[in-house]
Amino acid sequence: MTERLKDKVALISGAAQGLGKEMAKSMIAEGAEVYISDINKEQLNETAKELSCSFILHDVTNLEDWQKVIDHIREKSGALNILVNNAGIGNGGDIESMDLDTWKLVHNVNLDSVFLGCKLALPLMRDSGNGSIINISSMSGIVASHNTSAYNSSKAAVRHLSKSIALHCAKSTNLVRCNSIHPVFTRTAMVQGMIDAAPERNIEQKLIQQIPIRKLAEPKDIANAAVFLASDESSFITGTEILIDGGLSAT
Repeated sequence: MTERLKDKVALISGAAQGLGKEMAKSMIAEGAEVYISDINKEQLNETAKELSCSFILHDVTNLEDWQKVIDHIREKSGALNILVNNAGIGNGGDIESMDLDTWKLVHNVNLDSVFLGCKLALPLMRDSGNGSIINISSMSGIVASHNTSAYNSSKAAVRHLSKSIALHCAKSTNLVRCNSIHPVFTRTAMVQGMIDAAPERNIEQKLIQQIPIRKLAEPKDIANAAVFLASDESSFITGTEILIDGGLSAT
């Protein structure tokens, strides 16, 4: 531990498992006081116990829930320096097969939650003296696929929304930054479950074949980038994106 995040308070949504859990673990190791939130109560409790951190049950699509979360952090810690909008869902479907309810759900969870989180957290982050907003997008927001229309759209919108927020923050205060992270296929429990569910389809190899460095990303790869953006080492970086894609976007 190097305490790169000492005296900083962080909130990570969708952190009961996967990338959110790994980012929470890494930020705690670097000295941050971390709050994790998720809609999965049972998994959230288990992760909070494992990491010895604070947790808040949280529907990221609900404005009132966001306000309660921010108010709770203000009351308990008096500050918020790091916001990681990580909660999200995936869903397949091309433009013709995608139904409107699914389209709305994917955008509600993946995009509207980022809008709500940034909008409601910014006043406290500004009052806290400095801050870093990290929005977890995806390589699917950069490189499209024919059968993930809603996911592509929502993640691409997160990228551009992050830039707009960064410019707003730069205009209203130079103390809060906003950037997005775009991971490629990552070995989370969700992806591993997809691989294990159909061994005859050789899904892992098919995913790896798309990545120039010929391996899946690990959750730690994304967590390392999040720690960097959360730290003062990235104090001049805002309005941009970090592509963690093993060279995929270079092809």
